[in-house]
Amino acid sequence: MNYIFSLPSNKLFGLCIALAWAVQAGAEPAGLGQASGFAGHVKYRFNYQRFPDDSVYHQALGSGALDQYLETRLRFSSKQQQWDFKADYQFIAIHADTLQLAQDWPGSALPVDSVISDDLRWWNLTHRSGQGERTATVHRLDRLSVGYTTEHSAWRFGRQAISWGNGMLFTPMDVFNPFDPAAVDKDYKTGDDMLYGQYLFGSGADLQGVAVVRRDPDSGEVGANQASAAVKYHGFLGTGEFDLLAAKHYGERIVAVGGNVDLGGAVLRGDLTWTATDTDEVLSAVASLSYSWTWGGHNISGLLEYYHSGFGQPDSDYSADALARNTDLLTRLQRGELYTLSRNYLGASATAELTPLLLLTPVLFLNIDDPSALAQVVMQYGLAQNWDLLCALSLPIGPNGSEYGGIPAPIEGYYLSTDPGLFAQLAWYF
Repeated sequence: MNYIFSLPSNKLFGLCIALAWAVQAGAEPAGLGQASGFAGHVKYRFNYQRFPDDSVYHQALGSGALDQYLETRLRFSSKQQQWDFKADYQFIAIHADTLQLAQDWPGSALPVDSVISDDLRWWNLTHRSGQGERTATVHRLDRLSVGYTTEHSAWRFGRQAISWGNGMLFTPMDVFNPFDPAAVDKDYKTGDDMLYGQYLFGSGADLQGVAVVRRDPDSGEVGANQASAAVKYHGFLGTGEFDLLAAKHYGERIVAVGGNVDLGGAVLRGDLTWTATDTDEVLSAVASLSYSWTWGGHNISGLLEYYHSGFGQPDSDYSADALARNTDLLTRLQRGELYTLSRNYLGASATAELTPLLLLTPVLFLNIDDPSALAQVVMQYGLAQNWDLLCALSLPIGPNGSEYGGIPAPIEGYYLSTDPGLFAQLAWYF
């Protein structure tokens, strides 16, 4: 069946239309229970990153790197009675200096940018054209699913995204394509090919289950050791809520508990996860406190979060030899499940509504063990109806050899270090 899901770019959107027609086939005249919709966005993103002289990135790219992305997402949905169909088509045009790093260091767990692919997903719904070192265009389906809903249950099969856990910045319970904590645009998670189900109890509690199919990176075949199966129960206890999760993820067992509760007007959230790897049993945890208030006539929402990564490097040893011995960490970096190297972090942010159209959010990620930090200032401004401007200034803080200051590079005397960076994105929604 693989040939069905490996399509050239000029047939991707045609597949959406064909499946939507299948959902509508045999429909009665339009009326109650039938609906369809079309929406989307266009985003232009600009990212400029400076590099110090002793950075390995400086040796490869010079004093700075300029990346530009144009992304169009077309969202189609169709519903007939209890059945529904969803499809998101993406067109991405890239001209980025940092793409050269992905070609120079293929398969690396180092923080380099690369063009998205479906090589490890069940269905290959991505087509890339353009073979330049810095240029590429991509056509892909990031969502493609059919769902069936009843009064107490919902089922969905196909490419979709799911998010679990209670962490606000760091998300140890969310192992399905989590966002980088420092990512500025978090509109959409990358989809996976899965079967998802949910049962809603009369109390308001619910039970969710998911099965994700993936391919082996060596053979390209679907393999049980690459798959994920998980169930999560979400319930209520007094004024609080709690989650219980059990999963088998890439052949490893995961058990997690989490929840949130009101605490004197603030909200206390947290998750605790236990993972049994081939060589160890690992505990990770996150706990956060968020609170909203008014100051000087402006709405403010603040967050303070502690994160412990049991997979992180002990003693802040980021040498190549030490990292090579921590295969559990490197594997999760390569899979995009972790974005941190150390064990203990503190995150803080505060969003200020300066005007109804202008939000300003300073964010700090502090590595407690180094110590080093990443400071961000994010601005979101509504330029006009359906037009948004998103900007961010990032400043790494710390000495050479630290995580945010720059860990040692494979080349002696050089580091994986960066100077301040600027991000800007203009988005039009329709």
